[in-house]
Amino acid sequence: MSGPNVNQQFEQQLQDKAIENTLRRIKHKILVMSGKGGVGKSTVAVNLAVGLSEAGRKVGLIDVDLHGPSVPRMLGMRERFEGGENPKPMAWSENLSVVSIEPLLPDRDRSIIWRGPVKIGVIRQFLSDLVWDDLDFLIIDSPPGTGDEPLTVAQTIPGAQALIVTTPQEVALADVRKSLDFCHQVKMPVLGLVENMNGMVCPHCGEAISLFHSGGGAHLAEAAGVPLLGSVAFVQEVVESGEQGRPDTKPFADVVAAVLERTGG
Repeated sequence: MSGPNVNQQFEQQLQDKAIENTLRRIKHKILVMSGKGGVGKSTVAVNLAVGLSEAGRKVGLIDVDLHGPSVPRMLGMRERFEGGENPKPMAWSENLSVVSIEPLLPDRDRSIIWRGPVKIGVIRQFLSDLVWDDLDFLIIDSPPGTGDEPLTVAQTIPGAQALIVTTPQEVALADVRKSLDFCHQVKMPVLGLVENMNGMVCPHCGEAISLFHSGGGAHLAEAAGVPLLGSVAFVQEVVESGEQGRPDTKPFADVVAAVLERTGG
């Protein structure tokens, strides 16, 4: 009985060392999370990563939303991940590398039915088994809530900071408070809050329309003592660009600038 246990411990130590070596080459690690689904978390993560890469930073983007990976489709990445000896993350551009479970699947529409230990193992493998370049930023897109995936990131990536995405309505803000409490419990610093879908401009009359209550994100950020990194309006072009796999980062320029300012990156 002791033999397999000793081997497992040794393999875990090797993986821990590999993860440590990877993280040592990354300056800033940002976990993009949300208290609930449907707030545009992956849209923020993708456009933040692309925006930082367009600003000349070397960026890695990890999609740990294992049950609903959307990052490859939003980036227009259709090819399979082939792996091979010393595999590297998939290159989206000269400055942006991407990892997601979807390109590893034989069928893009196959469901992922995994329990916690398997998901934890996959996330750790993303960091230990791939050959990452030196990065200025690692952006991690996690599923909504405070389950296995964000907890694994918190426990595996020391120094990671949380960027929490919300929409202005109260039901979303209530879930953000849980995300803030999660960060407090796992001792993860909060980089800031992004308020998404903060109104839109009518394409016909040009008038501003409040889709939800306005200003909720700013009020919550002030009450929680965390920075508001930006408020992003609902823009039809962003929806279309995401569906077409061609990110439009212009509406996220203030968020990108705020992240660069607050990280010194």
